[in-house]
Amino acid sequence: MIFDSHCHLDDEKFNKDRENLIEAIKQAGITTVISAGYNLEASEKASALSKKYSWIYATSGISPNDIPQQEENLWKSISKIEEIATKNKEKIVAIGEIGLDYYWEKEYAQRELQRKAFIKQIEIANNLELPIVIHTRDAVEDTLKILKEHSVNRKGVFHCCPQNRELIKQALNLDFYISFAGPITFKSSKNAEEMINLVPNDKILIETDSPYLAPEPVRGARNDPRNVKYIAQKIAQAKKLPVEEVEKMTYENTCKIFNIKN
Repeated sequence: MIFDSHCHLDDEKFNKDRENLIEAIKQAGITTVISAGYNLEASEKASALSKKYSWIYATSGISPNDIPQQEENLWKSISKIEEIATKNKEKIVAIGEIGLDYYWEKEYAQRELQRKAFIKQIEIANNLELPIVIHTRDAVEDTLKILKEHSVNRKGVFHCCPQNRELIKQALNLDFYISFAGPITFKSSKNAEEMINLVPNDKILIETDSPYLAPEPVRGARNDPRNVKYIAQKIAQAKKLPVEEVEKMTYENTCKIFNIKN
């Protein structure tokens, strides 16, 4: 049992061979995946894939890097995100990916728009009784501040969690789950094992974030959910556990936070 808790099967990098790849993923023993939305188009495509394949689930959301630049357009888009999630209640398991990303955005007004979008999508998640999937980059302080001021009823996951000690500790204190992706396998990641061991076994998830962030030993290639095994192997090494145990516990954790009955 192995669960890629966050990938982007709707991404254009899979356009040429998506159907064949999905079959190969299943044949490789990946039991379940979540294809995550990050804008309107991606959320719609992820939802459609989830309807087509029983073992694929989806999320619906607008990431901080994809929010419209005009506030009026933002609210229209977020309303459609809620509509997508409402129409596919059986397979949309979270609102996400949502959050804050200050790496590219330096303008105060646009950062403020990110914060408004994050808060509004938390409200939608609460209305629909769904968890959230959080993207945060160079915005740890503001991300945590919003989560403390705007309670998330069903909690959620820090996806592709930055290897930041304080973020992980505070996220766990807020009862969120931590999901690790390819970066924990990179040779440049000096504190990966410490970060992994900060997370209790019942709060840890694995993901590929594919087609991006391919892990060692396939770094640089197009990533896909079959490579989630390398994330499990790294966690098993850090926690000194059999890899099968890591696969089992992360599968169960993912089903629990996303309320998937498998």
